[in-house]
Amino acid sequence: MPPANVRVRSAELSDLDDLVALEEHSFTSDRLSRAQFRRHLDSDSAKVLVASTGPHRFLGTAVMFFRKRSGVARLYSIATHHAARGQGVGSVLLDAVEHLARRRRCRALRLEVRADNAGAIRLYERLGYRRIATLAKYYEDGADGWRYEKLLG
Repeated sequence: MPPANVRVRSAELSDLDDLVALEEHSFTSDRLSRAQFRRHLDSDSAKVLVASTGPHRFLGTAVMFFRKRSGVARLYSIATHHAARGQGVGSVLLDAVEHLARRRRCRALRLEVRADNAGAIRLYERLGYRRIATLAKYYEDGADGWRYEKLLG
């Protein structure tokens, strides 16, 4: 169950410092840069979401991509603050991501995950995502990845 009063909203330019800080604390490689976040905040083909309990109490973020004339949305990145892991924040963010993809008339949502990220894999599979591909040496550090997909119906 997520912490009380968690809400998901679209990220704003004023969130940039917090987005970058969470990214740096969440990942050791394959990080989004400040410039990339800024570009995504202004893009029609990307959406950055923030889960929070207040203006600067970030619990997690999600970055989505949409391609014109494609019925498949892509969850590019999802990060949960270490203090909020295991408390349902990832589930809340995924629910918001799926809702947004449906509103954009996407029929499916895809994502990639490190093959060694057991916690994330359990979450995705519990929420109905299925593995559709193996990605050898997909990550910067040479780690393998898996692609997952969920049909949105």
